[in-house]
Amino acid sequence: MAPPIRVSLLEGDITRVQVDAIVNAANTSLLGGGGVDGAIHRAAGPELLAECRSLGGCPTGEARITAGYGLSAKHVIHTVGPIWGGGDRGEPELLARCYRNSLALATKHELQNIAFPAISCGIYGYPIEEACRIAVHETLAYLDKNQLPASVIFVCFGRDIYDAYQAALAASR
Repeated sequence: MAPPIRVSLLEGDITRVQVDAIVNAANTSLLGGGGVDGAIHRAAGPELLAECRSLGGCPTGEARITAGYGLSAKHVIHTVGPIWGGGDRGEPELLARCYRNSLALATKHELQNIAFPAISCGIYGYPIEEACRIAVHETLAYLDKNQLPASVIFVCFGRDIYDAYQAALAASR
């Protein structure tokens, strides 16, 4: 019997996904911004900003957890991806740490399911195919050793990102 599928893809809006936690591709201040970060803050409401202010920021590669407030998700896991600078400034390891640290927070808080955006692929300029390979590799490696989260959804804002995740998942099998 094949093991249950724990990773899936969805093209859509991460703020509408019904999971225990969505991951926010945040900036180091955690106080909102553009792209996914801005959309999550707008959908969650002002209480999210208030809680984020109390956290004192987050370094690149690390993660913090808050309540979800006005979102369908119960929690938001904020992680700060690296700004792409050509790949020789530790960007691959920093991006990998975003996934590992976010998944570890989900496990620590006994969350069943979590949804990720394509971290660093927007204004931070990370090459999409490489970022998706790292995301898939780190997620599968983590899930191989941990029972929680039970499932992970990569929520793709656009067909190009969906196709890149699909290719990365196919290459991992």
